[in-house]
Amino acid sequence: MSTPGTDPVIKQYREEISDNDLKILEALNKRIKLVEKLKIYKDSQGIGFVDAAQEDWVITYLSRSNRGPLTSEGLREVFTLVMGVTKREIATHG
Repeated sequence: MSTPGTDPVIKQYREEISDNDLKILEALNKRIKLVEKLKIYKDSQGIGFVDAAQEDWVITYLSRSNRGPLTSEGLREVFTLVMGVTKREIATHG
């Protein structure tokens, strides 16, 4: 009987998960950079940074595009967190 450390199937899944995690990390960092550019532009135009209607639109858009298995509630939770962390990171850099 194999152990989690020696089982080739477990090893393969873990590698795929790690590869996917790196893609998520890359996407999050790209999102922060893009939102930071948007904030700089909005500041230069005298436009407020936070737009609750846009944040609601993002959640609605993603919910309509979601094919699962992530539930609507899970999607809302994840992207509310992503938007909150994005704003916090930008505030830290700015």
